[in-house]
Amino acid sequence: MRQDPVHAVIAVKHLDRAKSRLADRLPPGDRSRLVLAMLSDTVTAAVAAGLSSVTVVTPDPEVAATVRGLGATVHPDPATGDAPRAADARNGRIDSTRPGTAPDSGLNAALIAGAAAVRELHGGVDLLALQADLPALRPEELSDMLATAPAGRAIVADHAGRGTAALLVRDAASPLEPLFGGESARRHIDSGAKDLAGDWPGLRLDVDTEADLDRAVALGVGPATAEILRTIGWPTPVHRDLIRKYAANHMCAG
Repeated sequence: MRQDPVHAVIAVKHLDRAKSRLADRLPPGDRSRLVLAMLSDTVTAAVAAGLSSVTVVTPDPEVAATVRGLGATVHPDPATGDAPRAADARNGRIDSTRPGTAPDSGLNAALIAGAAAVRELHGGVDLLALQADLPALRPEELSDMLATAPAGRAIVADHAGRGTAALLVRDAASPLEPLFGGESARRHIDSGAKDLAGDWPGLRLDVDTEADLDRAVALGVGPATAEILRTIGWPTPVHRDLIRKYAANHMCAG
């Protein structure tokens, strides 16, 4: 496969703090396992799509060990004090006092730090910020999105049209400038990012709620997520034909 010059950055917090909106359905241990499984399927799809690199920014040692085994690079979360700050706007610095800045400062700071580390290592490269919870993502969706995206900044809005599933910067001189948080699609578009209109259901489906997870299962989740859902007895059946379809798409993409 031809390697795509885009470098992906994914940010993940501590597993025990994730997916609070599933707390009424899953105990903390099961939520942590589900989050790690969805991240694993997201990273696996990104690696299979042929990106130049995938960097995961996290303070969690279990996350770090898992994604390294999948071919990703790990960068420490800046909130721990171990990671260097983004040096300047070239690497994505944003001013948290500026009107319109996204409220999720922890996620955005982590993505900025990851982008800075990638460009420090590889020079002025294109960047892709991905959500960490895309269990139905197919490599060919990423490949098609990257093939059709114009130069400059662009986003893939989530399935609800309000959040941002992916933020792409195809311009080595432009910052990532992530504005993730509530209603982030609007903020990214208002900041000049193009709203991409492709048919990429797995790429658009980040999982925050029970309904999101059921939608992902209907699309066909990756093997790590499927195994966890079967183990914890998630009520929506994880159909074997959908898993086989997902696996076949991954093999074709590779």
